Amino acid sequence: MTALPRLPRSRPRVGHIQFLNCLPLYWGLVHTGSLLDLELTRDTPEKLSDQLVNGDLDIGPVTLVEFLKNAGELVALPDIAVGCDGPVMSCEIVSRVPLDQLDGGKVALGSTSRTSVRLARLLLSERFGVRPEYFSCEPDLGLMMREADAAVVIGDVGLRAYLRNLPDPGLEVHDLGQLWKEWTGLPFVMAVWAVRREYLERFPETVRDVHRAFLASRDLALEEVAKVAEHAARWEVFEPPVLERYFTTLDFRLGRQQLKGVEEFVRRTAGTGDYPGDVRVELLYDPA
Repeated sequence: MTALPRLPRSRPRVGHIQFLNCLPLYWGLVHTGSLLDLELTRDTPEKLSDQLVNGDLDIGPVTLVEFLKNAGELVALPDIAVGCDGPVMSCEIVSRVPLDQLDGGKVALGSTSRTSVRLARLLLSERFGVRPEYFSCEPDLGLMMREADAAVVIGDVGLRAYLRNLPDPGLEVHDLGQLWKEWTGLPFVMAVWAVRREYLERFPETVRDVHRAFLASRDLALEEVAKVAEHAARWEVFEPPVLERYFTTLDFRLGRQQLKGVEEFVRRTAGTGDYPGDVRVELLYDPA
């Protein structure tokens, strides 16, 4: 009996991070018309990473740590990521004391990003030389600081902390992207866009179409960033100038310099045993 040919799904299953940091990409997809060609799933970085790794998505964002842990199953799309080259504004350590005084203290970890948590632990351990006691909880800064000496918060909660919207005005706020840049001189990549290797082998042209759609979405949103910020401000607590600054502070690229940052992160964290020290980000094609 002759096997039937494998037909592509009508629309690829694609993930989208529902945090503010990826709103420009979503806005661009809507305004370029590409959204109609995708079966889009919106969720947190953590849940989307799990769905991509488990095969419930074909293409989507995946936190850097989860990509590295599953590099054999995934291929990254070049020149599209969420990261920073200096401050990130939405990934913060909020602390009652200077960071070098947190040895033996309690640090609350928000449950929404494995990469930010790994970066925070790396910085506290290797840059500031402290060994706090970590515990996980919901990302509510007020509740976190009732039980902890410091907290790691990301996303909208992190952005509010960066803007000094704090439960206690005496708290210190430390930007993870800025701490990393000062320490290494390199950009930091929080999440990449990746495709499952098996899906890429079956539908390479579909993958390239999705990649082009995300690049066009990113470029349009950054060209019209004031419009994006004004739109977002209608349903967010942040004013348009703050959002415009945030969207232009974030680095949505994945080129050679960003990959150097990834390599440095791998070098400093491979000892955890989650991935080998020679793991690399395999790209769909080399960036220009």
